[in-house]
Amino acid sequence: LIGYTMHTVTKYLRAFGIVGVISLSAFVSSARAITVFACEPEWAALTRILLPEARIHVATHAGQDPHHIEARPALIAQMRSADLAVCTGAGLEVGWLATLIQRSGNARVKEVFYAADYVTLIGSQPNAIATPWTGDIHAEGNPHLHMDPRNLLRVASALSKRLGEQLPSDKAAIATRQAMFEARWRILIERWKERALPLAKQQVVAQHTALSYLWNWLDMQQIADLEPKPGLAPTPVHLQGLLETLRHKPLLAVLISSYQDARPARWLIKQLTTTGSMPIPLLVLPATVAVDADEKGLVQWFDGILNELLEALK
Repeated sequence: LIGYTMHTVTKYLRAFGIVGVISLSAFVSSARAITVFACEPEWAALTRILLPEARIHVATHAGQDPHHIEARPALIAQMRSADLAVCTGAGLEVGWLATLIQRSGNARVKEVFYAADYVTLIGSQPNAIATPWTGDIHAEGNPHLHMDPRNLLRVASALSKRLGEQLPSDKAAIATRQAMFEARWRILIERWKERALPLAKQQVVAQHTALSYLWNWLDMQQIADLEPKPGLAPTPVHLQGLLETLRHKPLLAVLISSYQDARPARWLIKQLTTTGSMPIPLLVLPATVAVDADEKGLVQWFDGILNELLEALK
């Protein structure tokens, strides 16, 4: 499915300083399996790649807004059993993660692994103060970093080290899996980037800033947001203003995430569609991978997003 040969993988492994024959024992864990609480499915997928034997609880799914999760008893019980919590950070889980940890009484997860600590975030607002009228304010920067596949490389490297610290007897095996993932993922990033060349400079309208990292990676432009402020629902006044602004703009598509209401986007498209013209495509993209996804699921997710965008070009 993915299309990389063992020769190519071996070449990349040597480039990373991993030489010699990788024996089967490198992939066999001698330590006990640990339990990981993943706040989002993308981090569960990375954990499965690095430590296939781990027991993983996933707090959210693609049909939910990860900003707003209820600290349900089931999640508290899952956190109580965890040896490690792997989350996004940058304020994405600020409304519920601390409550889960506090109510679980689990001292093992107080040092949460935050993916945002290991990448360069965009859109920081260091002096911003959140109020009920400002919407979702993330002073550190945009937390939706998983939309750029290059960030997954950086997070996987850091997570590999963290898992190695938790499981010293598995450290070498985890590092080997991480290096092999990096080799495969770099090849895929090159292929995706080449496929996406026709998308450069294309203009889109989207809801929220959840896709900002995707636009940066693909050199695309989000020229308007359906939300008046991040995290606040689209309003008639705001949509009417967008209509006037966008009426003569060449748009590739209007995009929303799978957990967002499609009605505002459909209204805007209907108003922008003139008699005899083709309607602007509405793309509903999954915000993340399936809760049980592994590397294959991550690949299919990025493939699917690119396929949707390229199809819109037609």
